[in-house]
Amino acid sequence: MSQKYVYLFNEGNAGMRNLLGGKGANLAEMTTLGLPVPYGFTVTTEACTRYYEDGRKIADEIVEQIKAALAITEEKAGKKFGSTENPFLVSVRSGARASMPGMMDTILNLGLNDETVEALARLTNNPRFAYDSYRRFIQMFSDVVMEIDKEKFSKLLENKKQQNNVALDKDLTAENLKELITEYKALYKAEKGEDFPQEPMTQLLEAVKAVFRSWDNPRAIVYRRMHDIPSSWGTAVNVQSMVFGNMGDDSGTGVAFTRNPATGEKKLFGEFLMNAQGEDVVAGIRTPETIESLKQINESVYNQFVDVANKLENHYRDMQDMEFTIERGKLFMLQTRNGKRTAAAALQIAVDLVDEGMISKEEAIKMIDPKSLDALLHSQFDAAALKAATPVATGLAASPGAACGKVYFSAEDAKAHHEAGEKVVLARKETSPEDIEGMTASEGILTSFGGMTSHAAVVARQLGTCCVSGCKEAFIDEAAKTITFVNGLVVKEGDWMSLDGTTGKVYAEAIKTAPAELSGNFATIMEWADSIRTLKIRTNADSPAQAAMAVKFGAEGIGLCRTEHMFFDEDRIPAVREMIVSKTVEERQRALAKILPMQREDFKGIYKAMEERPVTIRFLDPPLHEFLPTKDEDIAALAKTMGIEYETLRETVAALHESNPMMGHRGCRLSVTYPEIAEMQTRAVIEAAIEVRQETGFNIVPEIMIPLVGEVKELAYVKSYVVATADKVMEERGVVIPYMVGTMIEIPRAALTADEIAKEAEFFSFGTNDLTQMTFGFSRDDAGKFLNDYYAKKIFESDPFARIDQVGVGKLMKMAADLGRQTRHNIKLGICGEHGGDPSSIDFCHRIGLNYVSCSPFRVPIARLAAAQAKLNNN
Repeated sequence: MSQKYVYLFNEGNAGMRNLLGGKGANLAEMTTLGLPVPYGFTVTTEACTRYYEDGRKIADEIVEQIKAALAITEEKAGKKFGSTENPFLVSVRSGARASMPGMMDTILNLGLNDETVEALARLTNNPRFAYDSYRRFIQMFSDVVMEIDKEKFSKLLENKKQQNNVALDKDLTAENLKELITEYKALYKAEKGEDFPQEPMTQLLEAVKAVFRSWDNPRAIVYRRMHDIPSSWGTAVNVQSMVFGNMGDDSGTGVAFTRNPATGEKKLFGEFLMNAQGEDVVAGIRTPETIESLKQINESVYNQFVDVANKLENHYRDMQDMEFTIERGKLFMLQTRNGKRTAAAALQIAVDLVDEGMISKEEAIKMIDPKSLDALLHSQFDAAALKAATPVATGLAASPGAACGKVYFSAEDAKAHHEAGEKVVLARKETSPEDIEGMTASEGILTSFGGMTSHAAVVARQLGTCCVSGCKEAFIDEAAKTITFVNGLVVKEGDWMSLDGTTGKVYAEAIKTAPAELSGNFATIMEWADSIRTLKIRTNADSPAQAAMAVKFGAEGIGLCRTEHMFFDEDRIPAVREMIVSKTVEERQRALAKILPMQREDFKGIYKAMEERPVTIRFLDPPLHEFLPTKDEDIAALAKTMGIEYETLRETVAALHESNPMMGHRGCRLSVTYPEIAEMQTRAVIEAAIEVRQETGFNIVPEIMIPLVGEVKELAYVKSYVVATADKVMEERGVVIPYMVGTMIEIPRAALTADEIAKEAEFFSFGTNDLTQMTFGFSRDDAGKFLNDYYAKKIFESDPFARIDQVGVGKLMKMAADLGRQTRHNIKLGICGEHGGDPSSIDFCHRIGLNYVSCSPFRVPIARLAAAQAKLNNN
């Protein structure tokens, strides 16, 4: 028996998400629930995978299964594909198992041609509706399937409205639309060199192929990389009987959420348009009405929709995002899915659903995307600065937060200026999936069209990006790169703007921002997460201020304090440079003696901020040349300041030059050559701990970390100086305190010989930045120049510096963890690379038995939630 690639809606269910995609599985589930779902079928994700395996061709057996499913659907609908008497029309939509806004747009009214449009006009006794449906289909098919620029069609449409002195599409007559169809078809032929396809089956198969192709378009690849979605998943295709919201004033279409996706409020939230099709609402072509006003237009349909919405939320036990159409006063459900929401709304909904008894605390934790918390952890406008500012316009508060940046008018420009280090605001008439990279790069998004469920609003909420949509008071001229406000003010490209996504207010100036405050639902979710997780969460912090911020976010210790960051302060860099140019041990010790009190005070401040939480201090790691200038004029100026000969300093700089400094004289190698550096740092660490214990009573247990060890003898050598110095300090002070000495596992050889290294190390901390760099042989500073080629050619699916490569680097980590525990059963294991704040990497760290992860302060809450999810997902 051949494999089944096509399922009717009544053959599936919600549990078949991997095969049918999210949209297909939910259509099947709604059908099973007896809801009014138009008939249809789903071409599976496995058919998509087969399409690529077969060289981007739809196999004959899949085509036959599509035809068979279509025949059954035609029979149920009582219509026939291509019939000139009672034509059957369908919509075609993509539907991966994970929601992906960068995927293909919907195609509506497929099956229309020059003959079936006449039949549709006769059957409905509504020629205007028929020709409106046909012109929409030509435009969508040409854009989505044949990749003809949709703006070319939009210009023809705008010209037609101007010629006939009408403002809205719906005011064009049947004759106007017939003329427009002729113009659309002429444009198609000019672009493609052939007539617009008239055979409905050809239209359908081309549309299916377009959906499959969309899985591999650049937007989808970028989105998958951002959200850890494997390319092997593929996308399904949903083919569904058309129902029409543009048949007249008793028809309409809309999008609604069972709860407010911006705030989480338990109240039906949505928009609709009468006499319109679905893309009109989402694309923002017309400004829609709120869902409540449907009650005045058709109370029966409104009440039915409220019942359906409640039924779906209770069934799925989560906030639902629904698309619906009203055809001649009858309600049809076109889609439901767990709704995208802001981070604040996600927390509100999760807490409310627990309070309502609908889900457990564990289920609530699992339903929140840890990365979404980023949106709560960043700046809001400073209250005083905001009060002093004057808004120039107000739009819809589509996605909360504060944004301040220089304005740009295309996704490409926004991305380029973001990569150049600027904060940017993206201004567009309306956004589309093509804008996803520019939207991702932007601090905020401003559109002049579109509602609360427009593309800009939905994607911004998902990204956690501030968005003001549907701002009618702002005329955005993308070609001229200007915004003209109703008060006459003109903002040009590169000018500063600020957006308040919570109020919808727009400001033509830069406004100071203030840190986010975390409380309420956030605290509740964090409390639940902390009660579940077993991984400890530490932070990477190099100053008391950073440490205090991390504690506020829930850090349970410091996993990485980079001491070299302290050396760059203006008041201590001279002493560091003096140490570097020293020619004898005595000279070096005199210079280090100047640094000692500064380091000691740094450590005291950090110990006090962390109270009795563990603090891991990494000894000096970077190569010494980083502390010296390289340009001749800078060397000359420094030589004069230091009171030494220019040639002497220039020779020192030249001597420190290395062909590959990241693999050169750095890390523990510095202390092997200059053990007095380790002695000074040990003295600072231990003296600070003793003094803080005496001043506060805190039980400080310092953790000294020796970096870049690849051979156990290196560690043993440096450790001997650490122990001798610590013993000497404690004897001098008459106090004995506990402390630990460990190492970073960041060289592959260290992972391979971790059983030997554990004889000297009391803890391992995986420095996955360098471990990834050395395992792959990539420079993390230069890999960005070629990694995009690796993504495009499917060599990599994600950035190995952002997400742990579990196959290679992960294997080394697991090996080191296992070997270390064999030698020292109670060895403490952690991670302090940038991966420590990545949810998928945290899950891996949980699975290999690490004790803690360490990440930047603002990622601590993300890590706390991800660690709880790791525990729940790996029980």
